[in-house]
Amino acid sequence: MKYPTPIGGTKGRLNISGVGPRFGSTKLAAAITRGALALAALSALLLMAARPAHAQTESVLHSFALNDTDGYYPYAGLAIDTTGNLYGTTYEGGSYNEGTVFKVSPSGTVTALHSFGGGDGANPYLCRVVRDKAGNLYGVTIQGGANGVGTVFKLSPTGTETVLHSFAADGKDGYRPYASLAIDTTGNLYGTTTSGGASSYGTVFKVTPSGTETVLYSFKGGTDGCNPYNSGVVLGKKGVLYGATVACGANAVGTVFKLTRTGTETVLHSFANSGTDGFNPYAGLVLDKTTGNFYGTTYYGGASDAGTVFMVTPTGTETVVHSFATDGKDGYHPYAGLVLDKTGNLYGTTSAGGVSGLGTAFKITPSGTETVLHSFANNGTDGYYPYASLVLGKKGILYGTTYVGGGLGYGTVFKIVP
Repeated sequence: MKYPTPIGGTKGRLNISGVGPRFGSTKLAAAITRGALALAALSALLLMAARPAHAQTESVLHSFALNDTDGYYPYAGLAIDTTGNLYGTTYEGGSYNEGTVFKVSPSGTVTALHSFGGGDGANPYLCRVVRDKAGNLYGVTIQGGANGVGTVFKLSPTGTETVLHSFAADGKDGYRPYASLAIDTTGNLYGTTTSGGASSYGTVFKVTPSGTETVLYSFKGGTDGCNPYNSGVVLGKKGVLYGATVACGANAVGTVFKLTRTGTETVLHSFANSGTDGFNPYAGLVLDKTTGNFYGTTYYGGASDAGTVFMVTPTGTETVVHSFATDGKDGYHPYAGLVLDKTGNLYGTTSAGGVSGLGTAFKITPSGTETVLHSFANNGTDGYYPYASLVLGKKGILYGTTYVGGGLGYGTVFKIVP
């Protein structure tokens, strides 16, 4: 298998095995020193101490199969259109076994829109595709392209793919983009790379509609943060970009930053490897447009060292909204970001914990009360290990993916009805 193992290894260390020799950095590997069990071991412990299940409101819309033409291993989350169609990517499968872009109708019918072949990109990983008003889809691949180290692509509604940018072999413009893109009103795309750039600690970049790429910022690997992982950027007021890094910062365990489009970076918060603060934010941020506050997750830290949901104000004041429990009852180790509804409720997933130790979907109210909406189970039909964030549809229905499990074993698209 060539698919990456995104979770596991030493606590705080990004597991980047299996995705190529150029991946990762010495700084990232040395940034975190605390030891812990791998996800598999943690999940096994919870399986032996299963708790009574919460009410199940989940159903599987589609189960992926090995070597299927619509792909398999859907690590990334979904996009949704106005009619309820869902769009996503798979890491492998398709005509050339390099991954796909797929569409799922509201009734669960799956169509492969594009199969990657290597030269046009390969292996979209954690990137959720984004849609413009014309129905075009945009995303990134972590491999393939002209130089083999990733692309930014566009896919028309009819399935025609265009490579907007191939990252350079020398890594100066960044390489291996993991995270989703942000799109502005004029069609410019903004994203991050985990590696590369002037100091090899990752970048924030911009790609114009015509495909011109500009590196807006190269992380230096110090107090400015480094290695944005599954964290793209969100667009704030006056053209300011906001994001998170999984490592470096004042305490070497990650940051929340803001960046002007002229390239001035400011660290809003450096996570602390002590106390109740979370640390190692793998995922990005969601903006509450009403208050201007940002919300995100950390994989570690918090009161029980099982991860947190946090809030950061535009001026940099951070508050832990929820700390996941060590018993795993409410899930733990959130790997993905959050989605926010109109009333201020937050929805997300954990990569472990819950009744079977295989992950949860949860809701957190504005006052900080957490509810487990679904505990994933390896029961033959349900998916498990949800590594991606959720998307909110009409009538409060949530949609997401699991990268494994389901009736055919290679991941699912699911929905949760309130």
